[in-house]
Amino acid sequence: MIDDHDPLAHASLAVAHDEDHAFEAVVPPIVQTSLFTFSSFEDMARTYAGERQRMVYSRVGNPTVQAFEEKIALLEHADEAIGFASGMAAISSTVMAFVQPGDRIVAVRHLYPDAYRLFETMLKRFQVSVTYVDGRDEMAVEAALPGARLFYMESPTSWLMEAHDVGALAALARRHGVMSMIDNSWASPIFQQPIRLGVDLVLHSASKYIGGHSDTVAGVVAGRADLIRAIRQGVLPYLGAKLAPFEAWLLLRGLRTLPTRMKAHEAAGLAIAGRLAAHPRVRKLHHPGLGNRLPPGLSGTSGLFSFEFDDSVDIPRFCDSLELFKLGVSWGGHESLIVPALITRVQKAGPNSALDFGVGERVVRLHVGLEGIEALWGDIDRAIAQAVHG
Repeated sequence: MIDDHDPLAHASLAVAHDEDHAFEAVVPPIVQTSLFTFSSFEDMARTYAGERQRMVYSRVGNPTVQAFEEKIALLEHADEAIGFASGMAAISSTVMAFVQPGDRIVAVRHLYPDAYRLFETMLKRFQVSVTYVDGRDEMAVEAALPGARLFYMESPTSWLMEAHDVGALAALARRHGVMSMIDNSWASPIFQQPIRLGVDLVLHSASKYIGGHSDTVAGVVAGRADLIRAIRQGVLPYLGAKLAPFEAWLLLRGLRTLPTRMKAHEAAGLAIAGRLAAHPRVRKLHHPGLGNRLPPGLSGTSGLFSFEFDDSVDIPRFCDSLELFKLGVSWGGHESLIVPALITRVQKAGPNSALDFGVGERVVRLHVGLEGIEALWGDIDRAIAQAVHG
């Protein structure tokens, strides 16, 4: 019997063999079709009238996509889930399903930059305001919640890796009648299951660890049946940001190795972070698992973290001196990646301006991949030596 309270034992649900596939295939087939036909006028009429539930059109439902959604719901202890064409599609569709003009969102600070840009550009056009708080300061969170419509979390946050007591924050939101949602991409369902901590909706950029191979762009949201129904009926058909069958099939493949990959990323990330923390050219390290006790509900760490160089290191030269770490956005695949905040801070949020999302220009974010700890550390150590001024 699976121990449902053991994250890794529970994760075996993600890699268990599925049953009843066509031709007794060991993996589910890709149902690559745009539509599904009806056997009769009555069959079609009853379906459109809502009297019968079945597949109609792959923009709103597909068997391969449904198989992925069911796996995510199982892993996140949710009633249901919806797959999307990207993580931002999942974020924007979920938020837009529940806010109206004049509403206010409370969000933790240092969000994923494109989520921050969404809040500061498009939502403002619809007269939706956002209050940002330090999620580690529960008194500040509680003071901001009264009158809010949504409470939006990341834990840890995307750049400075600030980890929060998600259960405590979710309880504060419930106390004030505020719906809570969280981006759980960093920890994945292996190391954090926010619905069990009281969060209403859980989001993922499935392009990251869930996909795991840097060959898929996708997103997903999971939660209570009534909330998922509101998104599925009120937003999904009209924004059209659907997950395609082939991408869903790739995500199902990724789920099969997710527990093993997460443990490998955790070990490599901790090893590299520990060596950087001891490096004389590093001023500060941002990793929730290094020298800190993880907050309740977070049972492990991933390979994504950041650090700050002192003023002696030329950051562009450091980036260009790396060989194994590649300059690139996203993360979660086998490859090691680097993004300096110097670049992200100047990314245009509109035609003429950039938005400062609160991260200093000396910060560098790493995703530690699976190329091997010693090889990766050698790459970093050489690049720092080549980048020191003078």
